[in-house]
Formats: sequence, structure tokens, C-alpha cells
Amino acid sequence: MAHTEFSSLNLSPTLLKNLASLGYHSMTPIQSKSLPAILQGKDVIAQGQTGSGKTAAFGLGLLERLNVKWFRIQTLILCPTRELADQVAKEIRKLGRTIHNIKVLTLCGGMPFGPQVGSLEHGAHIIVGTPGRIEDHLGKGTLKLDDVNLLILDEADRMLEMGFQSALDNIIGQTSKEERQTLMFSATFATSVKAIAKQYMHQPEFVKVASTHDNSSIQQHLFKADNNSHRLTVVRLLLQHYQHESTVIFCNTKIETQEVADELSDYGFSVLALHGDLEQRDRDQTLVRFVNKSISILVATDVAARGLDIESLDAVINYQIARDLEVHTHRIGRTGRAGNKGFACTIITDKEQFKLAKLEEYLQQTIDIEPLPPINLLDKPITQPMMATLQIDGGKKQKVRPGDILGALTGKEGIAGNQVGKIQIFANKSYVAIQREMLQYALKKLTQGQLKGRSFRVREI
Repeated sequence: MAHTEFSSLNLSPTLLKNLASLGYHSMTPIQSKSLPAILQGKDVIAQGQTGSGKTAAFGLGLLERLNVKWFRIQTLILCPTRELADQVAKEIRKLGRTIHNIKVLTLCGGMPFGPQVGSLEHGAHIIVGTPGRIEDHLGKGTLKLDDVNLLILDEADRMLEMGFQSALDNIIGQTSKEERQTLMFSATFATSVKAIAKQYMHQPEFVKVASTHDNSSIQQHLFKADNNSHRLTVVRLLLQHYQHESTVIFCNTKIETQEVADELSDYGFSVLALHGDLEQRDRDQTLVRFVNKSISILVATDVAARGLDIESLDAVINYQIARDLEVHTHRIGRTGRAGNKGFACTIITDKEQFKLAKLEEYLQQTIDIEPLPPINLLDKPITQPMMATLQIDGGKKQKVRPGDILGALTGKEGIAGNQVGKIQIFANKSYVAIQREMLQYALKKLTQGQLKGRSFRVREI
């Protein structure tokens, strides 16, 4: 490739120094292919999946272009979900931490509207948000996009799948086409994505990179169900046989996702559903509990799981083959990251043999049907997660930090540090994973003690 090191790019010394301090030296394929064109001010369409390093690609491009002294909204980044928007904003703040007075603001649904209006009144350089909430602010006149010179559509295919076409048209229509550079990042290049690119982009350069993980490191297993109603029995057998610490089960519809999660829960499995009909609070708690290993199974739709930030996912089970074969490869690519061995199972029926043939042709490999684990596994006790989660009704706005929570738990007559798991701080809530056998003691310690000199309500979720 033309560029392998960030130092080979025409980046400012401040950005290069910060990249070195973060340990970012070599570019990922999507960065190497897209950054030169981005830095030249060209419109770019980049096709690459989650985890490919795309956020740093457009993040460096926007930071290089940004005029910090001009306190106007210069960059707008649109994302399909609040979780992805939060991740993107966090990465941009990290990349730009050595640039003084840079202001990044997130505007997403599921959060109170009033405080966002207050933040907008104070101004910002970069807005990261979801189309629905951005459109709400535009409609109420609390947001103006007149000075935007860089528009970034992150996970464009998912935004269109989620029904944001008209919102995108409205939002993009309120930016200046003449002054604007447009970047589009998408895992797939569906017809709808091509249409929006044709309408809003000027002679874009197209960049495509292969998967950033090695699918050869992922063991693919195929199992046959007698019929649709038998699928759940097959899933139960697989869960009992392999007993992975963290498993995502992908379903093709929201209704099926909830039904599968409910039925597995009725059988005693530690499971939650993740789909677009969840309230934001429930979605946040579901992700918190799965990421911190106090829930071992997540049943999800593809759209809901997009932007899901899980470092080490043990296994993926495809309840059916995905409707889009490219989506299928993204599903299995969520396991086996960071050099770990991945594990993916797919369940089919006789009626789906034609889908299997198409999948094998797409993957250019044969996947043999394996015998099901023994049926008596269904009589075995179901293993529960080692961790449980406590919710504290105090977060960033109350100046609560992870060290405060850890100190309160491990202080005088407290529990051991290795009995405390992941600590996550939100605006007004905090979550801490505790080894299950120490949960009641930890709950008592936090309830009777104090954080930041204050008492906060604490409960198990």
C-alpha cells in the first residue's frame, strides 16, 4: 500500500505527536486507502466493517481540517445509534486531546432535550448525533448547519435500513453543497447507499477494504433443525454443550428476537434481548450487563447490534442465515477478534438448503452439517454468570468516578479488588459488576457508605 505509517501523511505535528502518544503508528487498510483522499478534501465512500479503524480515518481528516479559532459547527457526523455516536465522540476527543478548546457535542435520542439546547447555546465545533434527534433540533431552530463544511455519514447502510432516508434528506439539505466535503462509511454498498451517494456527493473516490479479522480463525459449525419450532431446542443444546461465557444469538426480526430471549429466559438461561423497540434506558442496561459479563447471552437483531463494542465475544449463533450474505459475514466476524479463536454456529432447516448453497458460494467454502449434541444435555443444570450488576444513582454529573466506586467497595472491611468487575459511568448512573457471591455484601457496603461524601441509591439490576 502507498502508506503504512501515519508519519507518511501530511498531518500537523500536533496530531502526529498525539497519535504516537496513543501508540498509533501503522495505519489499518481503511485508513491507508481513505486518508490521503480525505486530506485532499475529496468526497470519499469507504466500505469497511465495524472495527476496521474507520473512526480514526475520518476523525483525523476532520481534525486536520478544523479551525478551532472559528467557533462554529464545522463538522456534522451522523450515526445510526446512540451507542455508536458515543463511541465516535469519545474517539474524536481522544484523537484531538492535544488541540486546545476543541468542543465535541453529542445529540442523540433517548436523552433529555433541554440540556442539549443549553449545550448548543454555548456552541460547538463538531456535532455527533442520530438523524432523528438532529432533525428535531433543526425543526425547533436550536441547531443551524450553515457553517458545516464536512459531513460524515457513519454506517450509512444501517441508517437507511432503520428508515432515516427522509431525515437524512432533510438534514443534508440544510448544509451547503458547494462548501461541503462529504464522507460516507458503510459496511455494505446497497442500492439505497448508492442512491444517496449519487444525490449528495461530488465525484467521490470509492475505497473498499476486506474484513479486518481473519475469518479462517473462526470455527464455523452448521446444525440442522427439523423445523422452525425445533430451532429453539437446537439453540438450548448448543448453549448447554459449549457453555461459552458470552454468546450473541442473531435473529432476522425484532419479534423473533424478543420471543427467543423470552423462551430461553423461561428455561432458566441468563439472557436479554436487544432490538429497536427497546427504550433507551433498557437498551443501555442490557448492553452494560452483557459487556460486564453479568448476562451471558444476548439475542439481537443485526441493526441493534451494529456499533456493539464487545472486546472478546466467545460465540455467535445464527438462528437463521442472514437475509443479506454480507451481513452474515459481519455477524460471524464479531467473534474471533484481537487474535482470539472465534466460534460461530448456524442453524438451518431442509427448506433453507438453497440459502446454504448461496452462503457457501459467497464464502467460497463448504460447511458440513454436524450432529446435534446429545438430547440429555437439556436435563443439565444451567450455568449462571459469575458476575452480577449494581446500579448506582449517580454518574458523571455528580462527579462520580470509577476510582470512587472501587475505593468504596475495597476500603475498610471491603471486598477484594479482583471481586470487582467492569465499572461504567453514565451521565446520572453508574454500574459496577461484582462477583455474584459477594453481591449482597457489596450492596450493603455501598448503601451504608458514601461516595464523594454523599449517599446514593444502589440496587441490583
